[in-house]
Amino acid sequence: MASYSFHLSFYATGLRADDLAIALDQLAAVSPRYGANSWGVYRSADDRYKFLFVVDFPDKDGFKQFWNGDDAVDFRAAMSGAFQNPVAYVPHTIVTSGAAVTA
Repeated sequence: MASYSFHLSFYATGLRADDLAIALDQLAAVSPRYGANSWGVYRSADDRYKFLFVVDFPDKDGFKQFWNGDDAVDFRAAMSGAFQNPVAYVPHTIVTSGAAVTA
């Protein structure tokens, strides 16, 4: 069975980038409850208002449950006005992945 990586781009509105960073961190932390294998929130070094939230699930249904679940709905309601709309997710099929193990 294929695994999926979902990429969600966020662009913070005026002076709300730090608030958005905190809220995305909190949202990412609950993704394992919905079956996420891995997750990350990335903030652009060139444009501090630009964020990329990447979350991996074993199937598309897991992501849909996460994105339409109470936690993500509450995030979007609480942060309404903190980022530009629309936020569209882009699913990717994971071909390969890895990580370096350091001692």
